[in-house]
Amino acid sequence: MAAADIERLIRLLGRLPGLGPRSARKAGLAMLKRPDALLRPLLDALATCLERVRVCEVCGNLDTVDPCSVCRDPERDPQLLCVVQEVEDLWAMERLVGFRGHYHVLGGTLSAIEGRSPETIRIAGLLERVAGGRVSEVVLALGATVDGQTTAHYLHERLRPFACRVTRLGHGLPVGGELNYLDEGTLEAAMRARQQVA
Repeated sequence: MAAADIERLIRLLGRLPGLGPRSARKAGLAMLKRPDALLRPLLDALATCLERVRVCEVCGNLDTVDPCSVCRDPERDPQLLCVVQEVEDLWAMERLVGFRGHYHVLGGTLSAIEGRSPETIRIAGLLERVAGGRVSEVVLALGATVDGQTTAHYLHERLRPFACRVTRLGHGLPVGGELNYLDEGTLEAAMRARQQVA
């Protein structure tokens, strides 16, 4: 039986996505066995992130500057806005060399079961950005899940009054697939095959 402090570390690690109890125990023990190589650098990185990383007020990305480096990039097309569910989806889209637009991170999808309504995700901010008149195309890059498709349909309806084209990623996204788990080739094909939302 491990000491209470070690158990607490393992329990906290187990809360991270992708780490079950066994993986958390293995990671915790590895850090404790090699504190100078693993634990101290991790502590430093966590402290730095806690102090410096913030949410971009414009798009919802995470960065050490606000607005983030993506929003500040003058080489990006301000008329092209890609809507994603989470920051990791933005990062997945950034792996595409061909996309040079801006982003809007919703911070979730609509879900009646989980209590996520339009007011609980960043839809109002999206509508404000589009209402500014600079956006000519909104790409709905949401996962092919029921909640993703429900959110895409809702956004399409809310974006109808604006003078912008609304597209979605084309075929190539598997049903039930999450963007951050897809390879670059699948994402790139889906971006090239995006379609106008009917």
